[in-house]
Amino acid sequence: MTSDIVPAIPAGTLSAAAQPSLTSRDGELLLRPWAGDDAAVLLAAYQDSVIQRWSVRRLRSQEDAAEWIAVWEREWQRESSAHWAVSRTDDGAVVGRVSLRRMELLHGLGDCAYWVLPHARGKGIAPRSLVTLADWAFDEAGFHRLELMHSDRNEASCRVAAKAGFAGEGIRRSALLHADGWHDMHQHARVQGDA
Repeated sequence: MTSDIVPAIPAGTLSAAAQPSLTSRDGELLLRPWAGDDAAVLLAAYQDSVIQRWSVRRLRSQEDAAEWIAVWEREWQRESSAHWAVSRTDDGAVVGRVSLRRMELLHGLGDCAYWVLPHARGKGIAPRSLVTLADWAFDEAGFHRLELMHSDRNEASCRVAAKAGFAGEGIRRSALLHADGWHDMHQHARVQGDA
């Protein structure tokens, strides 16, 4: 099947190079691809009650965490998603995660997700990481629209989206099943050219 649409991002463009590391505008954070030796910190993150509350996935062992990291490496090669460990540039300590999931290259679409470890919360890490990801996605990779969705009960995530310039677009009713039942989800987005 052919199409008259020129892809926003031609297939093979992203996977032609290694997943990039990205530095925040203030130089304090580094978004880098997850590495095999990050499995322990990834497992610890998914034991946190706040991350568990808003995430629908669970990690049970360090081996599971290592497998997730391996899957994320393959997803970059397939150009289907990109996952970064967020670390401090001063000491390299991992403080969070930011991802661009469900990448659709034809239309230049992607879905953002993020979390921050408990000891690093309240320092603006999530919005700065999200802005760093958006800068790369729009300015270098060629994406047209980035979306994110969070439970309408997750007020902290709503603040992150707003601080990172993701406009609220509405509510998707009963859109995602969490451990405590169905949640309405707030939809946010940024498009190429948004301030």
